[in-house]
Amino acid sequence: MELRVLVSQTSGVPLYEQIVEQLRQQILAGELEAGAALPSLRALAAELRVSLITTTRAYNELAAEGLIVNVPARGSFVAELDPDRARQGALNHARDGLRQLVARARPTGLVSLEELTRMLKEEWER
Repeated sequence: MELRVLVSQTSGVPLYEQIVEQLRQQILAGELEAGAALPSLRALAAELRVSLITTTRAYNELAAEGLIVNVPARGSFVAELDPDRARQGALNHARDGLRQLVARARPTGLVSLEELTRMLKEEWER
């Protein structure tokens, strides 16, 4: 298993959210297979040079989403994904991203809905 997580102290996005986002993407894309063991909370915290609280919060959020399971005294593992739940999770995640995009673009008044639609289509077709 190749776990790829990079965090930036200067991005403005909370560290735990950066971890959650990257692991979520890897799990939903099938890059991390069901049953795969994740690094321990302490090991990931040490590797990323973040606090144990940060990795704990990230793993707990992923567990709440049903993407990982935390097994006491054994560790954390990628969950077996229910296809409907995975699809709904992906839709919710996409919707959140779109909300953020609209929240940034609308106040400026410089980007129209048509321009956003065109850009979305271009990105989709890449």
